[in-house]
Amino acid sequence: MTAIATAGALSFPISLRRSCKFSSKKFQGIKRGFRVYAVFGEESSLEDKKSQWGTLFDVEDPRSKVPQCKGKFLDVYQALEVARYDIQYCDWRARQDLLTIMLLHEKVVEVLNPLAREYKSIGTMKRELAELQGELAQAHKQVHISEARVTTALDKLAYMEELVNDKLLEDRNATGSDVASPSSSTSTQSSEVKRKLPRKSLDVSGPVKPYHPRLKNFWYPVAFSMDLKDDTMIPIDCFEEPWVLFRGKDGNPGCLQNTCAHRACPLHLGSVNEGRIQCPYHGWEYTTDGKCEKMPSTRLLNVKIRSLPCLEQEGMIWIWPGDDPPTPTLPSLQPPSGFVIHAEIVMELPIEHGLLLDNLLDLAHAPFTHTSTFAKGWTVPSLVKFLTPASGLQGYWDPYPIDMEFRPPCMVLSTIGISKPGKLEGQSTKECTTHLHQLHVCIPSSRNKTRLLYRMSLDFAPVLKHIPFMHYLWRHFAEQVLNEDLRLVIGQQERMINGANVWNLPVAYDKLGVRYRLWRNAVDQGDKQLPFSKPM
Repeated sequence: MTAIATAGALSFPISLRRSCKFSSKKFQGIKRGFRVYAVFGEESSLEDKKSQWGTLFDVEDPRSKVPQCKGKFLDVYQALEVARYDIQYCDWRARQDLLTIMLLHEKVVEVLNPLAREYKSIGTMKRELAELQGELAQAHKQVHISEARVTTALDKLAYMEELVNDKLLEDRNATGSDVASPSSSTSTQSSEVKRKLPRKSLDVSGPVKPYHPRLKNFWYPVAFSMDLKDDTMIPIDCFEEPWVLFRGKDGNPGCLQNTCAHRACPLHLGSVNEGRIQCPYHGWEYTTDGKCEKMPSTRLLNVKIRSLPCLEQEGMIWIWPGDDPPTPTLPSLQPPSGFVIHAEIVMELPIEHGLLLDNLLDLAHAPFTHTSTFAKGWTVPSLVKFLTPASGLQGYWDPYPIDMEFRPPCMVLSTIGISKPGKLEGQSTKECTTHLHQLHVCIPSSRNKTRLLYRMSLDFAPVLKHIPFMHYLWRHFAEQVLNEDLRLVIGQQERMINGANVWNLPVAYDKLGVRYRLWRNAVDQGDKQLPFSKPM
């Protein structure tokens, strides 16, 4: 994007505005900017009022710090900096408008004071009240104008930050010269527009379509190792097919089709016998590779049922449900160094896994949805942003001290900076002294059902791990948080099936969710190169 296009995207109220001076006699407008009315009365009364209300009005005028950019062309980063100062000025100006109204109301009270009637005629009081009412009306009108300007400035800031983040990704992937010619600038603008079109036309509506075979060609963690004992089985659904997990003679896990070859009885209703899963109907026994080694009361036949590649790593059981050969290595989902795992929870949820991922990749909903759990007492920020400085599918939230990543095909990892339960601290996770790390794995059981694996780790309070029955408390809290989301997402799913587009109007803070959907669409379309991933 060229500097001219960047500068043209904004109108800078600070750079075009003269300084404001208060007058003790009359209200004085500001040319070529906001029409702001000065405070009625002496300047000392303004300071007295400020001292009464403390930090509400004790905000420094930011105009002295604004970058000098008049008559200059700005690159995208400079324009973003000026836009931020515009936001600060709008906030400061709005506070002054409110203070003006408060002082005018105080003046009305003084005029109506019964003591004033001793030395003022009724006609004089009426005239003063009429003047004050007119001034109040103008001041209230100015507040509404300021509110509209703040909204516009916020929209511009969000747009500029999106351009900056796109520019960061473009700079990382650029192979040509850093200095572009006008024709190449035009080409860059055109490519940016093309890159934005999929977001604007994002359509997630109607019944969930059958899963594309390519989505199956990934390693999926489907269970925690601690839940799979030598003599237990774990039935799961994955991509609308029933499977069962168990351990063989060597202790390694296996994953078999959860249907006996004889009479289609569910195998998980049986038992594990010397590393073989035994069907409860007629006692046929299968090894972890699917081969039937025992057929009581009849001659042994050469029978084998389907099995999936199955591995164990870092406390999780993984399967490969696709037809392509599995990759030789598994991704690591361990928490960062210094964290201790405190809870591992599995839930079966009645929603499609993509909708659940949409929800997990969105933090802007927290102060509205989670008002009874972790976000209780959170203030609503004037602007929520997700910034992606490292790669296309990970970054950090502002103003929340939370780092987040979507890891294909269905994992969300997040690190949250906290000071005490339910509270946020600092502007980034690095500024916080204690942290909570979360892993969410959303396994597509079917087109309207998800198997959720949740792992929670802390880098403080290790003693909590040794308190009896603590895992029940963690599960109770996790269910409370999830239930706040479920009532909304289930409603989304019902409307989506009936034709509503759940991504009808994405905004700036939806960036990570939108990028997940772009990645998912590319998978469903069979694209050779998936977006936001390194070339093969």
